[in-house]
Amino acid sequence: MDTITPYKPKNKVRIVTAASLFDGHDAAINIMRRIIQATGVEVIHLGHDRSVAEVVNCAIEEDANAIAMTSYQGGHIEYFKYMYDLLQEKGAPQIKIFGGGGGVILPEEVKELTEYGITQIYSPDDGRSMGLQGMINDMIQKCDFPTGEIVDFSAADLAGKNPMQLAIAISAAENFSDKHTDFINEIKKAAKKSETPVLGITGTGGSGKSSLVDELVRRYLIDFPKKTIAIVSVDPSKRKTGGALLGDRIRMNSIKNERVYMRSLATRQSNLALSKHVSIAVDILKVANFDMVILETSGIGQSDTEILDHSDVSLYVMTPEYGAATQLEKIDMIDFADVIALNKFDKRGALDALRDVKKQYQRNHNLWDNSVDSMPVYGSIASQFNDPGTNELYQVLIKKINEKTGTHFKSTFEISDKISEKQYIIPPNRVRYLSEITENNRSYNKKAKTQKEVAQKLFGIYKTICSVANISNETNQPHLSKIGINEEHILKQVQNDDAKLFLSLLFKEFARVKMDLNPYNWEIILNWEIKKQSYKNEVFTFNVRGKELSIKTHSESLSHTQIPKISLPKYEAWGDLLLWTLEENVPGEFPYTAGLFPFKRTGEDPARMFAGEGGPERTNRRFHYVSLGLPAKRLSTAFDSVTLYGNDPDIRPDIYGKIGNAGVSVCCLDDAKKLYSGFDLTNAMTSVSMTINGPAPMMLAFFMNAAIDQECEKYITKNGLEKETEEKINAIYKKKGVARPQYQGELPEGNNGLGLRLLGVTGDEVLPLDIYKKIKTDTISKVRGTVQADILKEDQAQNTCIFSTEFALRLMGDVQEYFITNNIINFYSVSISGYHIAEAGANPISQLAFTLANGFTYVEYYLSRGMDINEFGPNLSFFFSNGVDPEYAVIGRVARKIWAKAMKEKYGANARAQMLKYHIQTSGRSLHAQEIDFNDIRTTLQALYAIYDNCNSLHTNAYDEAITTPTEESVRRAMAIQLIINKELGLTKNENPIQGSFIIEELTDLVEEAIYAEFDRITERGGVLGAMETMYQRSKIQEESLYYETLKHNGEFPIIGVNTFLSSKGSPTVLPQEVIRATEKEKQYQITVVENLNKANASAVKEHIALLRQKAVNNENIFEQLMEACKVCSIGQITDALFEVGGQYRRNM
Repeated sequence: MDTITPYKPKNKVRIVTAASLFDGHDAAINIMRRIIQATGVEVIHLGHDRSVAEVVNCAIEEDANAIAMTSYQGGHIEYFKYMYDLLQEKGAPQIKIFGGGGGVILPEEVKELTEYGITQIYSPDDGRSMGLQGMINDMIQKCDFPTGEIVDFSAADLAGKNPMQLAIAISAAENFSDKHTDFINEIKKAAKKSETPVLGITGTGGSGKSSLVDELVRRYLIDFPKKTIAIVSVDPSKRKTGGALLGDRIRMNSIKNERVYMRSLATRQSNLALSKHVSIAVDILKVANFDMVILETSGIGQSDTEILDHSDVSLYVMTPEYGAATQLEKIDMIDFADVIALNKFDKRGALDALRDVKKQYQRNHNLWDNSVDSMPVYGSIASQFNDPGTNELYQVLIKKINEKTGTHFKSTFEISDKISEKQYIIPPNRVRYLSEITENNRSYNKKAKTQKEVAQKLFGIYKTICSVANISNETNQPHLSKIGINEEHILKQVQNDDAKLFLSLLFKEFARVKMDLNPYNWEIILNWEIKKQSYKNEVFTFNVRGKELSIKTHSESLSHTQIPKISLPKYEAWGDLLLWTLEENVPGEFPYTAGLFPFKRTGEDPARMFAGEGGPERTNRRFHYVSLGLPAKRLSTAFDSVTLYGNDPDIRPDIYGKIGNAGVSVCCLDDAKKLYSGFDLTNAMTSVSMTINGPAPMMLAFFMNAAIDQECEKYITKNGLEKETEEKINAIYKKKGVARPQYQGELPEGNNGLGLRLLGVTGDEVLPLDIYKKIKTDTISKVRGTVQADILKEDQAQNTCIFSTEFALRLMGDVQEYFITNNIINFYSVSISGYHIAEAGANPISQLAFTLANGFTYVEYYLSRGMDINEFGPNLSFFFSNGVDPEYAVIGRVARKIWAKAMKEKYGANARAQMLKYHIQTSGRSLHAQEIDFNDIRTTLQALYAIYDNCNSLHTNAYDEAITTPTEESVRRAMAIQLIINKELGLTKNENPIQGSFIIEELTDLVEEAIYAEFDRITERGGVLGAMETMYQRSKIQEESLYYETLKHNGEFPIIGVNTFLSSKGSPTVLPQEVIRATEKEKQYQITVVENLNKANASAVKEHIALLRQKAVNNENIFEQLMEACKVCSIGQITDALFEVGGQYRRNM
């Protein structure tokens, strides 16, 4: 393929890049913005999950030539049209709109959008024909026009703070200063009269200036509800291309306020921290009468002090990681800064650094009469919500601004006398936990091999004894005992004195060697024949949670062959048997390599029924369809992106378009009741999985309350209270003055209406409180299922984080504490997920390593909160992806093995906590939009891997998921794949079919060691959380994704029907015959649900939200109050309330 030369823009082109609202798929836009920047464009990158208003306001404030968006989560028609309309409405029709969304945006939709006015929507076919650089060239050519050339307003007009005028004014100064000299002189003259203070913020690259600016602005807006603020942020231009990455906005959550204006500038010159146009940009904002201006520079070196020429008060931001104390003598800004922030104060040596910087400031400023402690140097952790050090820094800056400029900012911002102190998730003395696990597990493996050699020697001696004594050498009584050799019994059978003498020497040698064998391992050898016989007996009896179960050990084939459910090795040598037992063992025994339980459950295949589309009623109907006639109801729920980001349905177009698309819309308790109606949630054969992370605690509370109210309904029916209950509900709704919620449409076959009687109310409103509490206690201890709730994985791979990481983890801990306190033993509080790590591009080893590392991080965090490992260990579960790579054949067995060894040997956990339970899903990434019928073949092979590896539950993807939401036909085929494997495939009658395979054993060893190597790499970066700070996991995932895509693209990695074995038509991308999306009626109804909920519960909502905040501030268990708040509040109301006390997630570049 010919290399495409990048286009060279004729003008200074500025483009805003982002991923659409409630869309975490940022890999594509990250690739695009890099190429755009390398083509000489100034890129203002906003990252994922951006609303139309945010993007449009940014584009106007930045005087951008164009907006470039990706949209992979549906709702693109409404999103792009709304963006176009808003640009027209705000008087910015010149800003062009470009977009892409892979196969999600259909050809007819591309046509509809371009006809509406969208400049260009690029399709996968465009990518194939033009190449990435070709698409970028096309886009830049279409938006290569000058900005700031025409100014049709005066300097006096800027006082209106019109963002468009301010943006044009700054562009005019940047691009056409010669043409607009009179206008610029007018601004300079007016600016001299301005009293607006300018706070200059500078510092080294990576010191966290943008995060600190965001935190200072947030405090300013709270402190001064009527004042305005403007920000000028400068980033360096690339000397080679002239492009620039203007990335400060991505870190800022507080600038969405209408009282804030922000403009990003590129230096447009090398080796300088400021643009030469900074002065006029600041003057423009002064003339606009902003109450304060913040000027932030790009990262500077030791000798850069430019900021002083443009600011009234200067803040120098640094970190404790500046090297030796002598380096401080070289930093010019310590001589001149009014205030110094030692940010990232959680780093090692921060207190020493604070002392050293204060001493250096004292020396440089000759403040010998003042104490060192009084120097204006402050520790801060801007990344931590409501950080005390940042609070103090803010107040000091306001005082300094008043002092130096004569302004009168009357701050009422309250601060504590605490210094910045990291709220550690993992205590500093535990940061090596992953390497401690590798050391522990490697030591176990080494001991197992050493013990094998000892056992092998003993077996050799024993065989010799048997040969000399002319007796059978079976590992059985009476020749052997707990002590060792039964010498007396053997000698009775020997008449020859020489033989007796030789035997006595052998007995002594046996006893000497046996001293090196662990007594536990001798028990294994001694009991081997008994164990072997138990699997040959017709029935095998074992205990699960105190219940005795009896299972037939064999099944009969059509040819009348007795097929064993568990096959044991035919090893004779003790060393081989011992090593196999220590590293493999039978299913149900440590280290659980072959499986967690002695036998698979009968009557409950591991199949999960996956659904999620439209409103709760439609998804309820799909659940009943896919589970009809099956004894076990294993429901797996996908939520729409509005719900996944903790928002309520709304009429606003960028939200409206996503309601009920690619998942079910659930915004309140009634939605959850309707969603799972007709399924008995406390039945042992019912299990519910919920794929949701950011707002997982809210969804869990909805689910638990739905289950409780189902049991209340059963009580009402059993006790003949139907009429009385109905009267109470009618009275409640008469008082509220709104209509009672109802299930929309006919109930599907199989839905008996359970869960719908108490729609709009909860059991405690219609039953006596003592009865309700008893029902609640009993219910939550019975329900089975999983909520995903894995916030570490979200930060590393999938981007549905909504709260600050620390607060999100606190919520997870609160949920787990609630589970322990309330004896919730059948529900998993988290599904530690590798699936989405793999979907983001990770190879199987990285998927498994990162997932297990995240799991052990939760273990360490929960232990640090004082929880008992034996109480929370059983509530942890895992979720993996299963591709066709060789490592996927052993992913489950390696995971079980590593987890069990660490939990038993390192943490001292009991058997239940040692068991790694996991759900597995066939790879969505391996579904291709070309030759889609071949996808079922790949899915079948992946399902075979999973079933042979004894997964606990399995979801098989539908073949058409690559191009659309699965149809009922494709879902049925996907279910049939695992049913055929489980019911028809003969080899699956055996439950440990891959044990004993040489390649499986070798792969197991290779993958296990590769995981330990990755653990050590993560430790070098400060553990999982430390590695996340430097984006180690995310970068590695992206590299592995690129490697796969490169090999796929050049054909080195063959994919049938995609890059080889193409059809006569060239295997083009298949377009869906029908696209399943939420209907207008469903969307409108979900909006009505929220409106009615708000009307019905207005006063109760205020009360519960206040209690929720109080629990958070007082560091009490938040989930306990969530269980109550979720009875009356919507998911969006709770999200907003928790933002105020826990902070929003801050995006990374």
